[in-house]
Amino acid sequence: MRNRTVAEVMTWEVVQARPDTPAKELARLLDVHRISGLPVVDGDDKVMGVVSRTDLPALPGGRPGSPAGRLPHPAPRRPPGTGALGGATAGEVMTTPAVTVHPEHRVADAARLMQRRHVDRLPVVDEEDRLIGITTRRDLLRVFLRPDEQILVEVVGEVLGRSLGVPPDAVRVSVRDGLVTLRGTLVHEDDIPAAIGLTWRVDGVVGVVSRLVPRAGDDGGPYGEPSEPVPYPPDQ
Repeated sequence: MRNRTVAEVMTWEVVQARPDTPAKELARLLDVHRISGLPVVDGDDKVMGVVSRTDLPALPGGRPGSPAGRLPHPAPRRPPGTGALGGATAGEVMTTPAVTVHPEHRVADAARLMQRRHVDRLPVVDEEDRLIGITTRRDLLRVFLRPDEQILVEVVGEVLGRSLGVPPDAVRVSVRDGLVTLRGTLVHEDDIPAAIGLTWRVDGVVGVVSRLVPRAGDDGGPYGEPSEPVPYPPDQ
């Protein structure tokens, strides 16, 4: 499972648009094909951006967007001066630049990229950034993501217990939609990055949030409240 690639799960035939495709036609394509978004490509089939239903709230077939549904920084942003309400073509309403992936990338990496960038689909491009397919969150869920309960059992038993020898009551582990949060105290400060790294490698994990601190008296200094949780690895 760990080594499966995007090429094995992606859809090769992609519903797409050009930058001059009218917004009304975009809404029609989304409805006819029952999809929530599509890539916008130029004359060389290079991906310029992505249009989703929330980009077309004022048109037939569009659904009202909300601030919570928008892509926060550092996700892609629209060029200044554009907006869904005033745009009449795909080039004016699309979110750009698009977050893309290559077919040889691992399914695990694609799932984590979606999690970090808050997107539900990834255009798949070749070495010259030309569109060759698309993969969605649903595609990856079918073949990669595991039930949270299974992930929790492996993190507690294999990572913390067998690999690091952490007592059962030293670290609390919670998992939600593949995002693992670690809370507690470890004997040595060096055990913290080890716990994070090993957890990150568990099948089904799309992100790790650490609230781990070293035990009082270790090199990390006296016991104190952990810092604000930071996803691992951090966004580039």
